Amino acid sequence: MSEFVTVETNTDGVATIRLDRPPVNALSPEVWEQLGAAARRCAEDDAVGAVVVTGGPKVFAAGADIREMSQVPFTQQFKDAGRLQEAVAALARLPKVTVAAIAGYALGGGCEVALACDFRVAADSAKLGQPEIQLGLIPGAGGTQRLARLVGVQQAKRLVYSGDMVTAEEACEIGLVDRVVEAEELQEAADAEAGRYAHGPYALRMAKRAIDEGVEQDLDSALRLESSLFAATFATEDAQIGMRSFLEHGPGQARFTGR
Repeated sequence: MSEFVTVETNTDGVATIRLDRPPVNALSPEVWEQLGAAARRCAEDDAVGAVVVTGGPKVFAAGADIREMSQVPFTQQFKDAGRLQEAVAALARLPKVTVAAIAGYALGGGCEVALACDFRVAADSAKLGQPEIQLGLIPGAGGTQRLARLVGVQQAKRLVYSGDMVTAEEACEIGLVDRVVEAEELQEAADAEAGRYAHGPYALRMAKRAIDEGVEQDLDSALRLESSLFAATFATEDAQIGMRSFLEHGPGQARFTGR
């Protein structure tokens, strides 16, 4: 069991990665390392069909531990920057559907963790932002890149250049979060969202790869990637189950194996 990041899987195949470093889940190098390990564990666990990432009911993650970070020399920061990005990349590359359940503050690295997920559900009291510029820094775990790809270049510039926080409602308006719910409903809503995909076909992995990798490529290259992954889905057991179920029972009735 990790000190600051835990993983629990429910009977529906939804794993919960929980950040747990009171009082505000400040993201130290140890937390980053444990988060990456948790993501890799979920990727390898066949019992996990989808993943919820949360910091609990009060705060998602209020960013880096500034006191600790201010005392680290440049050479160590240079080394840690790669570890930081790799931890978030492990979450972003997780080949299963991921949902961030955001309560309270998701700032700096906390916002970047949420950006690495497929979907973001926020409590109505949540606040999100990339305040690094106010420290004389810039985001270092994907915030300048994933944020721009998600909400567009102009909105990303506004958030990164100003360091301003946005409310859950504004985050939803600009596409930073997908859904806003009352705080007491957050975990249930995130679990339900993840549960929609926990027993989906193996093709979900290929769809995620096609979208995430394709958006980084020119259109012709991305279409070739899509074509190859489309063809590969026919080799899965789930494709045979899905097509047979459609012919015998109509759409939406298949029970997939994840293989």
